[in-house]
Amino acid sequence: MAEEAKKKSRGSWLREMRSELKKVVWPNRKTVAKNTGTVLLCSLAIGACIWIFDFVAMSAVEMILSVFGA
Repeated sequence: MAEEAKKKSRGSWLREMRSELKKVVWPNRKTVAKNTGTVLLCSLAIGACIWIFDFVAMSAVEMILSVFGA
């Protein structure tokens, strides 16, 4: 009995999932390409900001250390 209920609930879940997936509005190729480009550009910009901050911080620490002779 318990296995029958499990199978029934599994089947029900699959039918409901299929029904919900039919309602999804999937993006077209142009939208996917545009969004991918945006993500790559933002990632590159954030990476550049982190690299610049790291370079400035490292230079400042080296300058401070050279002033105090450490």
